[in-house]
Formats: sequence, C-alpha cells, structure tokens
Amino acid sequence: MMKLKYLGLTSVGLVLALAGCQKNEVSVEDSASVGTDYSLVTPTKAHEDELPIWQIPNLPESAEAYYAPDSYHLIAQMQDPKAVPPSHARAAGGALTWIATDDGKTKWAVNDRGQDGCSYFMPDGERVVYTSTRDLMDMPVGNWSDDDDYPQGAELYMADKDGSNVKRLTNNNVYDAEISVSPDGSKIVFTRQIDGKLDLWLMDSDGNNQRQISFTDDWQEGAPFFLSDNRTITMRAWKRSESGERMTKMTVFTVDTDTGEITPITNDQWMNWAPFPTPDGKHYVFVRPLKENPRNWEVFLGSIDGAEPVRLTFNDSFDGFPSVSPDGTKMLFTRSTGERFMSDLYTFVMDISSLNVGPKPNE
Repeated sequence: MMKLKYLGLTSVGLVLALAGCQKNEVSVEDSASVGTDYSLVTPTKAHEDELPIWQIPNLPESAEAYYAPDSYHLIAQMQDPKAVPPSHARAAGGALTWIATDDGKTKWAVNDRGQDGCSYFMPDGERVVYTSTRDLMDMPVGNWSDDDDYPQGAELYMADKDGSNVKRLTNNNVYDAEISVSPDGSKIVFTRQIDGKLDLWLMDSDGNNQRQISFTDDWQEGAPFFLSDNRTITMRAWKRSESGERMTKMTVFTVDTDTGEITPITNDQWMNWAPFPTPDGKHYVFVRPLKENPRNWEVFLGSIDGAEPVRLTFNDSFDGFPSVSPDGTKMLFTRSTGERFMSDLYTFVMDISSLNVGPKPNE
C-alpha cells in the first residue's frame, strides 16, 4: 500500500491523474427542478449487502461532490479540458467546479480557468464557495494529493451558482482549501497551510474576521464540516511525525469552533478518512480501508458517540468522498469502476433513507 500524505476535501487523496473529458455544457436552469427523475436513473443493488445505488449519468470523471439545499443539485470538481493540467502524470489536478443534478439531467460550469479543489453550496442554494488557482496561474501548479506540494495559489471564492459575481475571499500565497459552510450560512470553515502545517480556520461568510481555530504542531487537520448546531464540526487529522509510515493513520475528531476544544471520536490507530456529518447531528459517514485488505476502501456510517461503525459500501476497489443530502435520504460517493485501484472514478448516489439520519426538528 502506498503511503498517503493527503486525504482531504480538495481532490482525490491518492496519486490521481484523470484524463480530461469533454462535456456538453447546459445552461443554468431558470427554476429549480422538483427532484430526482427516476425515469433517468434506476437504483439497484450492486452487492447484496449494499443499499440501492446509481451512477449519475452524463458526468465525466469526478470526485468529492456535495448536495445543494434541495437535495437534488450537487457541486463537484469534474475533469475539464479547460483546466490547467496536472503538474505531472501521477499528480492530482485538472478539474474545475461544476453543478449538476443527481439524475444527470442538467449540468453547468461554475468556473472556467485554473485548477479547482473543493466546493460547497451556501444555504440559500443560490451561491457557492470553491477553491481555485484561477487568479494565480503563474505560480507552480503543485499537486493536490501531496501536502509537500499543495498548490500555494489556491484561494477561496464565492460566486452565484451560474458562476457570475465572483468574489475572492482570501488573498495570500498559501494553500487555502477544504471549504464548507455552517447550516445557517454565517460561517465558513476551511484548511490553511502555513510553513507545511495544516490548521483549521474560520471566517464570516463575507470573508471577514478570518481566525485560526486549531493550533497543533504535529497534527495535520482538515476536511471540516459543520454539524446541525452551527458550532461543532467534524474533521480528520494525521500526525506529521508519523508521515513515514506505510499506512497513514488518521483520526476523526469533533471540534468546538467557539472554544477550540478538540475531541477524538475514533481511537483504532487506523486510517479514518473523509468524515461528513449526517443531518441528525448524531452520525457521520467516512472512509476506512479494510484491515484484512488495505487496498479495499469502503464507506462506513459512524456515530459521534463512538459506537461501532456500520459498513455501507461493498466494492473490491475504492469507495470514497461520502457526503449526505440535507434531507438525509441520499449519499453521494466516489467509486472506482476501472480495473486498477482508484481508476475510472465516478460519482454515485446511494439511497440511505432507511438509515433514518435525516433532520430531527423536534430534538
């Protein structure tokens, strides 16, 4: 198993180089569609132990997708010939931010230049935030999967969902990425790298009042997402002092953004990667390689209280980047469909309505 230095929310956290793929550009819809058109997609069981899934049609290779507030549209980084190509054949990159529907009915580009990392919807569903090198393309291209070579021209942006009215939120020559938004829309959390160290930062939704909220010399924090309380986030981190090990051990934590208190919720000394909290505030989905076969990465449902996780995917290669719809009924994830580990990566949807992890308004 190759050593993984970075597994976060900007690009595939392995050595990944996806070929550019042409897309049919579609105009932004004038009005929101009501929901998934099941005449275009058919949820089926790829494995007897899995819940029903479908691959989103009409999308190129892509990873790290997140639902809009309508639990129908999604935002993701998709391989795009307009993007700056990866720095070398085995580097991650070459993607730009697109919005699509989970039935593949429509899609459109949000950004048209540079290289993009992670992205997220604002709660109004009309604006988005994303990471891009669009204004600093003269800087070294870097590699989104190597924390020793992260794109230092990666900045954070806000735009309307059609890509217009772009506003730059950060302005520096360091890596700013792994961005997400609090459910009430008041806060944006992200990861910043300074002198090789990754820490979590918080800012107001207009980009003001940027402040660091984690201060650890050894731990490399990232992948922050808010729980429903608008205060607590989940994240994953690994130790720089253990970076030479064959398998990068990662721990899932909760962080109180008001006090800075960090609490571990996994303690198994294994790789626990890409946590994303569910709308009920009690669970999270995440990725874990199987201990009996570390080249088989699966998605699990964990509990904030530390209870034993439940396996959700059953695939012989790579499943990763899980995220749950705001209504708690669907999970986006990336699946390798090729013959090699992490080859031919596409975005899938799993029907998780039976898990009962949706919002609990009366609690």
